Amino acid sequence: MKVSLLVTCLGDALFPDVGVATVRLLRRLGVAVDFPEAQTCCGQPHFNSGYHDDARELARHTLRTFDNGQTVVVPSGSCAAMIKLEYPHLFHDDPVWRLRAEDMARRTHELSDFLVNVLGVEDVGARYEGKVTYHMACHLRGLGLLTEPERLLTRVKGLEYIKLERADECCGFGGSFSVRYPNISGAMVQDKAALIEKAGVSAVVATDAGCLMNIAGCLRRRGSSVRTLHLAQVLEKT
Repeated sequence: MKVSLLVTCLGDALFPDVGVATVRLLRRLGVAVDFPEAQTCCGQPHFNSGYHDDARELARHTLRTFDNGQTVVVPSGSCAAMIKLEYPHLFHDDPVWRLRAEDMARRTHELSDFLVNVLGVEDVGARYEGKVTYHMACHLRGLGLLTEPERLLTRVKGLEYIKLERADECCGFGGSFSVRYPNISGAMVQDKAALIEKAGVSAVVATDAGCLMNIAGCLRRRGSSVRTLHLAQVLEKT
């Protein structure tokens, strides 16, 4: 099987190791990976801020870039949700582009979705020593991915999984939400960080770079020793 990797903006700029871990993991599972070099932002920041014409322009570019008929794997629930849920709506009055958007939406999968529901794999042969908890990114709920990351984590050898209290509550990032409402966002991430510390773990895992960036910054300011890891970084280890 061959897939195309959509690495995401935050992955490219701030979390390149997540992209590398994703490729290594998929290759270990026998999946060939290509990387369309013309890819750029999926348009979600523009869409969320109400600039739908700009979002459509970026969506058209993304649709052209990934117009190869291959499955698209995204190590980010938010970007996967943008493509799967919002692209078809962006082109609701443009039949030609709507069909292209619906086609890419069908072919696109967030990483845990691809592993569990496409490949049918829960034990990926990973090993990670330590106590780990998991924060659910908000967009996974929109995609209906309520258990996949936890199912993958609990099959990692050596990993002691500690369920996080209120794991499905937003960390407060929300893209531009954290900029527009910094006080609310700051209070939310402080709650999240306190619950992570209460769990007594050495690392917290999430599936979205935005969540990781927000939670990591708060934990660092609190002087915490808890690491933040993307799911791919745990599953890639053997």
